[in-house]
Amino acid sequence: MAKGHRSQIKRERNANKDTRPSAKLSYARVSVQKACYVLDAIRGKDVESALGILTYNPRYASSVVKKLLESAIANAENNNGLSRENLYVAECYANKAPTMKRIQPRAQGRAYRIEKRTSHISIVLDER
Repeated sequence: MAKGHRSQIKRERNANKDTRPSAKLSYARVSVQKACYVLDAIRGKDVESALGILTYNPRYASSVVKKLLESAIANAENNNGLSRENLYVAECYANKAPTMKRIQPRAQGRAYRIEKRTSHISIVLDER
């Protein structure tokens, strides 16, 4: 059983929130596996080289992640007052989101299921 009143528990949980600048994209129309190829390429890099990698990466997910990274950089500059030169990609990950199920007609009256997968992509920046 939890100790304390519900409001006290919430207050303690909110007290140790992560203050690093971040950005999250929910329900991105790209599968987790495809997003992770792009995210693995920029993890741990400084933001300028990460933007360069994403600009010239031919994958569709790179354009989505690039927009998200630019949003995280803007959050760092405007909300936290951090300098762009000192920022690097501390964490980036993709989690599974709901899958849209669609039907593809096939021969002899059959129907095949097509799964359009989505993901929740998060990027957390930090200062060196």
